[in-house]
Amino acid sequence: MKIKEIIVVEGKSDTVAIRRATGADTIETNGSAINEKTLRQIQLAYETRGVIVFTDPDYPGRRIRAIIEEKIPGVKHAFLNKSKTIAKNGQSLGIEHASDEDIRKALELVYTTASEQVEEIPLALLLKERLIGHPEAKRRRERIGELLHIGHVNGKGLKKRLEMFRIGQQQLKEALSVLEEEEANE
Repeated sequence: MKIKEIIVVEGKSDTVAIRRATGADTIETNGSAINEKTLRQIQLAYETRGVIVFTDPDYPGRRIRAIIEEKIPGVKHAFLNKSKTIAKNGQSLGIEHASDEDIRKALELVYTTASEQVEEIPLALLLKERLIGHPEAKRRRERIGELLHIGHVNGKGLKKRLEMFRIGQQQLKEALSVLEEEEANE
């Protein structure tokens, strides 16, 4: 798998996993306390080759994504579901625990944030579809995140994430239809 962009990861173990799976170059943030020097490296990488942010599906990973997106709008994002990143001993989670195949698949399904006008996702739709404000909302959001390859997000961030990745109402409804079918077959 040839990847032109530089992949931003959290640490050395992630770099090892990315290189093993793809041979791609990486920049390590060394945790969620991302410093100005690292942000300048990411900016240069973005300008010269492009950047894919590929962080762990946890709070520090989401925080790193947000910081990078704020400073360097337009970077690409790859996501892995939490279930694909759990260590064999069940004690930790991270990209470094994912299989090479899962890493490659996540990198094939990259999203770029929107800079032009995007279709708004009404909160009323998210409420109606039980993605927010409902006892099943968390579980449903997790599955929608998997189906759309946008990672897990809380209720407050769902609307923003959908709009950020230009996922319109039609694409959301298609994923909801898959979710509804799965629930009917449970």
